[in-house]
Amino acid sequence: MAENVRVCDIDPELKEQLRQFRFRKDQNNAALIMKVDKDHHTICVDEVLEHVGVDELREALPERQPRYIVYSYRLEHDDGRISFPMVFIFSTPRDCKPELQMMYAGTKLALVKEAELTKVFEIRELEELTEDWLQEKLKR
Repeated sequence: MAENVRVCDIDPELKEQLRQFRFRKDQNNAALIMKVDKDHHTICVDEVLEHVGVDELREALPERQPRYIVYSYRLEHDDGRISFPMVFIFSTPRDCKPELQMMYAGTKLALVKEAELTKVFEIRELEELTEDWLQEKLKR
């Protein structure tokens, strides 16, 4: 039953930005960071980052507020191939307000579905988000 909980709507502009982000042609790391607009109960864009490494991405995220991140990551495989997997990362710090956690958690599945992504990861502490962590997750 909890799967059907949908606390926030997805802003129509965000839907278009997600579509454009998915089909971008650039070959660099980029992130689309999204947040909940508590007043309007919608998910909207917080920030778009180009040429952003994992460390810079981690530094761009607030320490005590949840965020959704769609991250296009340049991954070099052991055989020399390069791919650009797109991942969905849900950052939900342990010490954020329960009301915020509920709003984010209740909308996560709808947003993942809208973004049409299959690589979905969650972090509870920003320190977890490292290059090694992401590469390990992508090799599974």
